[in-house]
Amino acid sequence: MTSAARPLSAEPQLTFIQVQVSDPRAEPMLRELGSEYAARYGEVAHAELSRYPDEEFTAPRGGVLLLLLEHGEPVAGGAFRRYDGTTAELKRIWTHSAHRRRGLARRVVAALEREAVARGYRRIHLTTGPRQPEARGLYLAAGYTPLFDVEADPETIGPLPFEKHLTTGTHPAHPGKAADL
Repeated sequence: MTSAARPLSAEPQLTFIQVQVSDPRAEPMLRELGSEYAARYGEVAHAELSRYPDEEFTAPRGGVLLLLLEHGEPVAGGAFRRYDGTTAELKRIWTHSAHRRRGLARRVVAALEREAVARGYRRIHLTTGPRQPEARGLYLAAGYTPLFDVEADPETIGPLPFEKHLTTGTHPAHPGKAADL
């Protein structure tokens, strides 16, 4: 194969799938999230992962868990749940620690937004913890409006709320595989 015939990107094939929270492929995400939350917030953080019943993340209640797979293994994912009749709430946005800084979380957020629009939601609400500056940066870069004083010390605010208004024309960055939902 000549260099001109090589693929432009060596990026492995990444595919979104929809699974239930109880699917074994979701377990690495939930385990790593629990460990990371505990490291940042202490043992009380484990309560966050069990705060909502699994049904909150499955139809018809309005939620879905997505995993972005690389060679059949989950490397990034997230979920949304019904917040109110027109609003979805993003939860559990995650990228495996070995796969960070590749734009995968942004792709997950974009896919979740598209799925929320397809299900009739017009707005996304989310919160992130004050000790997660990378999440704060992700949501700001993805066009979310902070519902808090961005100049204030995040530790004095508590959970940092964001929102984004969606339209049927909302097509976040990274079309392609994420659009195959």
